[in-house]
Amino acid sequence: MSDSTTRTAPLKVLVYSDDVNTRQQVILALGRRPHPDLPELEYVEVATEPVVIQNMDSGLIDLVILDGEAVPAGGMGIAKQLKDEIYQCPPVIVLTGRPQDAWLATWSRAEAAVPHPLDPIQLAETVISLLRSHVPAGT
Repeated sequence: MSDSTTRTAPLKVLVYSDDVNTRQQVILALGRRPHPDLPELEYVEVATEPVVIQNMDSGLIDLVILDGEAVPAGGMGIAKQLKDEIYQCPPVIVLTGRPQDAWLATWSRAEAAVPHPLDPIQLAETVISLLRSHVPAGT
């Protein structure tokens, strides 16, 4: 039954990191459906900043997860650029190098920060919280 949500199309989650292992950790931690109240997630894996911008310009992304430790373009700088340039930018999570770097994520205007090494439970709770506030509840 889909009466818990009116949206049946998958939510598109952009996962940016220059490291394929980091992208896979995020996708494995979240799985296809991190919460029964939310639609399934569809991942868009991105390894370079220009492709992040291209995907964001499409207007089809529902959530952005950016690796703050990526090189040459770090996720915090990209997050700030997205928030400055995209009207009604979807929620952004920045993966920080350590918990003490959360203040940098605040500067970037990201809605949340999750430190490396990734805690799958913390990441899932953060994603669920942001998507619940972003996706209209079904009535």
